Amino acid sequence: MNLVHSRYLYKDYIYLRLNSRHVKTVPVIILFASFLLQTSFSQQLFITRNGSASFTSNAPLEVIKAESNQLSGVINPTDRTFAFTIDNKSFQGFNSSLQQEHFFENYIEAQKYPVSTFKGKIIEEIDLNSREEQMVRAKGMLDIHGIEQERIIRGTIRLTENNIKLHAEFTVLLEDHQIKIPRVVFQKIAEVIDVSITVELAKKID
Repeated sequence: MNLVHSRYLYKDYIYLRLNSRHVKTVPVIILFASFLLQTSFSQQLFITRNGSASFTSNAPLEVIKAESNQLSGVINPTDRTFAFTIDNKSFQGFNSSLQQEHFFENYIEAQKYPVSTFKGKIIEEIDLNSREEQMVRAKGMLDIHGIEQERIIRGTIRLTENNIKLHAEFTVLLEDHQIKIPRVVFQKIAEVIDVSITVELAKKID
């Protein structure tokens, strides 16, 4: 292993941490450092710092939508491993500023759990020479609200010479991540949240 190369790659991935100077960035650094330690430096990596993630809560009395463009991630198409992370406080939208505040403080508890992550491996072999859209399943650990759940998420992947485009839609059961809904707003917040991600990752230039 080229230690100089390793040092500079590690430095680059530290900057994948989300726009914050606080200690909450430590889990992000650990996530990407862990990914790098498992990756051969002869393999090509693709990265993003501005992927899109959105969620919708479709409850009987209210629909809540929010989106973030701060989804960071890295994927190795050769061994099909990946790691993604997002700052929980980066979500914008909601139906009011008070609703957004409640989301940060009472539900996702962003001060205590600043990031959500998904890391693992794509199950299917990826045809690295194909420029067509490929259906894949990503298996890994989804960490939301400090609670990990093993998930298999279906999506699509399309490769070009210098980019990888990913899209996935899936659901998150709040109970699986110990996110509690107060009785007073039970009809306004869905128990199952719809999530959509769209990411374009660029080839890492040495």
